[in-house]
Amino acid sequence: MTTHPLNLTLAQSFSKNRIVLLLCASFFLGACDQGARPTQPSSSQGSPVKTVDLILTNGKVLTVDNKFSIHSTVIVDAGLIVETGTAALLENYQSDNTINLDGKTLMPGFIDSHTHIRGRPQRYIELSEVTSIAEIQDLIRAKVKEIGEGEWITGYGWSEDELNEGRRPLKSDLDLAAPLNPVTFTRAGGHSAVVNTLALQLAQISLETEQPEGGIIERGEDGELNGIIRERQEIVGKLVPDSTYEEIISSLEINLNALLKKGITSITDASKKPDEYLMFEELYDNPELPLPRAAIQFQWSDPAAINNLKDRVGGGTDMLKIGPIKVFADGGFTGPAAYTLEPYVDQGEYRGYLNMPESELVALLNEIHDAGWQMGIHAIGDAAIVLVVNTLADTLERNPRVDHRHYLNHFSMRPPELTMELMAEHAIHITQQPNFTYTLEGRYVENLDGWRLQHNNPIRSPMDHGITVAISSDILPIGPLVGLYAAVTRKGMTGAVYGPDEAITMTEAIRGYTLLGAYLNFEEDSKGSLEPGKFADMIVLSDDLLTIDPEQIMDVSIEQTFVHGKLVYTNE
Repeated sequence: MTTHPLNLTLAQSFSKNRIVLLLCASFFLGACDQGARPTQPSSSQGSPVKTVDLILTNGKVLTVDNKFSIHSTVIVDAGLIVETGTAALLENYQSDNTINLDGKTLMPGFIDSHTHIRGRPQRYIELSEVTSIAEIQDLIRAKVKEIGEGEWITGYGWSEDELNEGRRPLKSDLDLAAPLNPVTFTRAGGHSAVVNTLALQLAQISLETEQPEGGIIERGEDGELNGIIRERQEIVGKLVPDSTYEEIISSLEINLNALLKKGITSITDASKKPDEYLMFEELYDNPELPLPRAAIQFQWSDPAAINNLKDRVGGGTDMLKIGPIKVFADGGFTGPAAYTLEPYVDQGEYRGYLNMPESELVALLNEIHDAGWQMGIHAIGDAAIVLVVNTLADTLERNPRVDHRHYLNHFSMRPPELTMELMAEHAIHITQQPNFTYTLEGRYVENLDGWRLQHNNPIRSPMDHGITVAISSDILPIGPLVGLYAAVTRKGMTGAVYGPDEAITMTEAIRGYTLLGAYLNFEEDSKGSLEPGKFADMIVLSDDLLTIDPEQIMDVSIEQTFVHGKLVYTNE
């Protein structure tokens, strides 16, 4: 509708007169009531100062927005980022909880887009920090005293690369410490285990036992079983008695809470069963527990149970939701059993294994895609990567889906250029573990050579092809700082550099461990960067990752962790 100029002039005149009358009335009332009304603080521009829940200022704030903007002040209210900027924001906001960062670095919390967090029973021994076989034996003897003879003893996390003896623990080592207790210890990475004589006997495994499909029961140089089982250690593990619900959930709470100390504010927990979601729900129903946000992945072993759970919980909550479906294409390098295009070094024609026959894997990927689910697919060897990518490309051409966000877990070997081109064309993403270059250095040196060895866990080359590459840990180790270190230095534990052309910058690494992890779970609009409207999931670091000597990255400490604007960890 068009307003006549005359009507506009009259309206403006009326408005001016009305404003004058209102101002006069305000002055009169103010004079009569002077001192009776509280005054609201105002900014230098005269607008009211808003009270918010939390202000952090005088720091180096890495927003991880599109420009990777760096500010000094963050305003938080109701668990969300309100604004970031300079100290001038303090003229517009006030809070009873104002933190002086004293120049420290503040950034989004780490998002570990592929990890495994479990509750552990009393029989369990944590082996991730042991440094010798002798120490393992001492831990076994202590556990026998704790739980008694005859009870199963389990554990996880040993790595021959970390042991003073420079070799794997074997059946004979475990027998010396626990001749009357069955023992099974899974190697770091989860793709092999060592068991003792009693465990083998209970599982009825002998020299006459046929090799399990997709796995190996090893023999030593003397031709006898040495206790190592690759990829199919569940043939022994299935005999371990079930743990009680109470001991598992209490341990799960502790292990989830421990992530906050490492600056991890969100995880994608891979490879759970639908009934395990109930335990997570019980913990996350308590808003007082300090926990990271979690997305839980399931294997497609019980589609009906998965779909029933999805019908019940829908999109979940801000703290707990169902993630993509997990699919295992091949084995890992700790066996080794990753499925490769060329044979392993000094192992004849051995090229590892697919986790199932190729026809079954192809059918499974098509079934899950057609059911409307997103997939996170374990593919480590280059042959497995080629097969999975070719299958997904065919599947997406047959049944296109907008923004499917299927991705590969690991991508530990660099595949042919054509494969990466297909990934970019069909928007097939990656969650990569650069920390493997560091912690699994010995496995790569033993099993790969030349170009394959140098380009283990490639990051730069897929990124240069236009592929989205998030960074995660797969608990080898779980601390994100190892991943950042290896991503920018490409160094192994010995200090050797592998494929420097695959290195990325620290800003790229931080984005991969934050915003891109959120992207894989369709959550880039709610977390992963410190932008207005997003969750205030943040960490304060002891040092500036952008300027620190790369050799000191792993010495950086997490000083504070915030989830939804609440302080959930402090190192004080």
